[in-house]
Amino acid sequence: MRHTITLLVDNESGVLSRIAGLFSARGFNIESLNVGETLDPETSRITLVTTGDDFIIQQIIKRFNNMVNVIKVSDLTDEVRVEREMVLVRMDARDDTRAEILRTADIFRAKVVDVGPKSYTLELTGDKDKITAFIELLHPMGIKEFARTGTVAMKRESKLTKNKGEEK
Repeated sequence: MRHTITLLVDNESGVLSRIAGLFSARGFNIESLNVGETLDPETSRITLVTTGDDFIIQQIIKRFNNMVNVIKVSDLTDEVRVEREMVLVRMDARDDTRAEILRTADIFRAKVVDVGPKSYTLELTGDKDKITAFIELLHPMGIKEFARTGTVAMKRESKLTKNKGEEK
């Protein structure tokens, strides 16, 4: 099963290495890993995606919770959440493909972030399926290079909030 886990950790050297080491010690692969500083420069947020047995993932989460530099662990797997990735794609923009590349970018709401004499660089943000579909459609037109981020995720705010006994 695919698991999306977020960790709030101290922004110190070696923390990421210990987190990744816990997975490698168990023989699990991390499919996606993103780390970034939070509003507080002393903390970082790690979002990782992996696949594995629910029992083993729960054991790993318990180990995370016991780590000194880990402030909070959230398993978003069964939560309603927002997930996004970003991709930069450099395309071989030949005369016969330029218009089709731009049409495809427009359909997916991708941005053209660089134009060269022989290439376009496109940026797209979306969920995993949208990014994959975009790359698959562009592939026959001549992808020169692409860089894809991993998943970033946050739990959605509940759409029902109670205020004085009423649902809104």
